[in-house]
Amino acid sequence: MHITTRTATVLAAAAIGVALVAGCSDEGSSSMEGHSMGSSTAMESSAPSADAAADFSDADVMFATMMYPHHAQAVEMADMVEGRTTNPDVIALAGEISAAQQPEMDQLASWLSQWGQPAPSSDASSMEGMDHGSGSGMMTAQDMESLMTASGPDFDRQWLTMMIEHHRGAVTMAEKEIADGENPDAVALARTIVETQNEEIARMQQLLG
Repeated sequence: MHITTRTATVLAAAAIGVALVAGCSDEGSSSMEGHSMGSSTAMESSAPSADAAADFSDADVMFATMMYPHHAQAVEMADMVEGRTTNPDVIALAGEISAAQQPEMDQLASWLSQWGQPAPSSDASSMEGMDHGSGSGMMTAQDMESLMTASGPDFDRQWLTMMIEHHRGAVTMAEKEIADGENPDAVALARTIVETQNEEIARMQQLLG
């Protein structure tokens, strides 16, 4: 009888222990599952709803398509400085324009590719009808020829005058993107263009006297 009672007691204790272990295991599993689901939900809620690059409008496409050849002409004008002037201020400004606008051209082309749009053209003819008379600031072929044949102070005067007009056209295009664009990165670039080129316009006006 003593052995039977002791055996029953041991068996009962073992059963209780198993039940406790099972209960803890279930509780831990539920807790872990709940934590896992919570983490997943938090990650999902913190993730962006869509790739920012995918958000664009016709205004963004127009901005990138038209600003690309506009920048290309500015870079071409900046490249003309070499060998045509010794004015250190003009040379420095041309270098800054080229250094800033070439990377921006690369960015504009990249966006158009992401948006499934045709690759932009650096040919000024792609902005047909948008010469300096249209307010875009684009120079005509005759303007560019005149600049190429000039040198010294005459070149400085023509270059500064044309680049001021060219920059004003870029600022106008960028302001339209700020007003109508939807892509946040494109709008941010437009704001940079407005700020940078307005500052350069002021410098060029000072150089003209």
